[in-house]
Amino acid sequence: MAKKRIYLNAFDMNCAGHYSPGLWTHPDDKSSTYKDAEYWTHLAKVLEKGRFDAIFLADVLGTYDVYQDSRDPAVRQGAQVPVNDPAFVIPIMAQATKHLGFGLTASISHEHPYIFARRMSTLDHLTKGRIGWNIVTSYLNSAALNIGLDQQISHDERYDIADEYMEVVYKLWEGSWEDDAVLVDKKRGIYTDPEKVHDIHHEGKYYKIPGAHLCEPSPQRTPVLFQAGASSRGREFAAKHAELVFISAPTAEINKSFVQALREEIKNADRNQEEIKILSSFTPIVGSTQEEAEAKFKEYEKHISYEGALALLGGWTGINFDRYNPDDKIKYVENDAIQSVVETFTKIDPSKQWTVREIADVVGIGGMGPVVVGTPEKIADTMEEWVNEIGVDGFNIAYAVTPGTFEEFVEYVIPILQERGLVRKEYEKGTFRKNLFGYDQLPDAHIARQYRKHFSVQSIK
Repeated sequence: MAKKRIYLNAFDMNCAGHYSPGLWTHPDDKSSTYKDAEYWTHLAKVLEKGRFDAIFLADVLGTYDVYQDSRDPAVRQGAQVPVNDPAFVIPIMAQATKHLGFGLTASISHEHPYIFARRMSTLDHLTKGRIGWNIVTSYLNSAALNIGLDQQISHDERYDIADEYMEVVYKLWEGSWEDDAVLVDKKRGIYTDPEKVHDIHHEGKYYKIPGAHLCEPSPQRTPVLFQAGASSRGREFAAKHAELVFISAPTAEINKSFVQALREEIKNADRNQEEIKILSSFTPIVGSTQEEAEAKFKEYEKHISYEGALALLGGWTGINFDRYNPDDKIKYVENDAIQSVVETFTKIDPSKQWTVREIADVVGIGGMGPVVVGTPEKIADTMEEWVNEIGVDGFNIAYAVTPGTFEEFVEYVIPILQERGLVRKEYEKGTFRKNLFGYDQLPDAHIARQYRKHFSVQSIK
């Protein structure tokens, strides 16, 4: 069997703890230094040493206030709050690296597309084409309230808005400026040929943007497109737009069902399967022996915050778990939060009925994703098995403690994966997309490319 390259992202957030609530209390954890530029430059250098494709930065714009009908548990436990803007650490990391890509989470629900398109073009210029965008529709009602809405927009309507949002940003990134619009002709005093800058004339249900994009074309034009929706509506959206799809479930069986459903949706959308890579969340706990790794995991378990885990779960599912006893089994509830999270524990694996306590334990280290405890060889074996048997293309590596989890993975697991031909030893030269797929800009078959116009206007020569 030919070796299949494993794609690797590091999974982090501009906050303390991120996916392992309570682990910020561990003496080896330095996530509380997220406020310092040095944290991010050190991490970026570690990841580039390990030939990671990117660092994937999560984000939320509200507090987790469903559990106990209060934000206090999340605030007390540092469950993704306080949280800083992820965009500003990207140029810092870009200065410290040459090849590492950057996946920025930004919500279509909370920022106007005209303003957002400029921000992403700016980052693509500053990073020399190493920016990606994780497209989310947001799920926290607290965020909706704080931007002036009466309540969170319904799940499916958020995706309707997202479809139009994508149309707008594609028009701005792909269709507004021609490739050779900018001349910087000092002799004639012409910076840009105005005939090659075009208004987009967008008038839709949710947005009206008549004018042109503010930025000249960046190296990638459209950033690399991430998407993390695993609901049926989310899969449909991913199949239409995404290049990298992120999934997160605690067991191999559930992840395999997600992969199969996504692949079928991609087929139905008539997309080339090779143009979309599926990455699973994955938290490695590495030890020189199996016993050492298991002892390390048990030590980490002592720092799990049950309250913090249920605060996160409340936000992800829209369910107030304070109304349940720890040993109660949960049932499927449809609401406007992340529907796939509830489906994970109630519908996809019918052989298992999860209790509240069991779910909190799962979330306590590694969030919703799998945790693998063992030697570097066992970690590498498991990753290879997931690629071959489950069908994922790679992993979003989450941490138990940071930067330790990443440092140990790079030092001990990466060399084994490289020796097996599963992780590259050198980067390609070029953009983030070039490193992933071999080309700098979206392929012609992608829906965004329909907005590249065939211009016939006589322009300045």
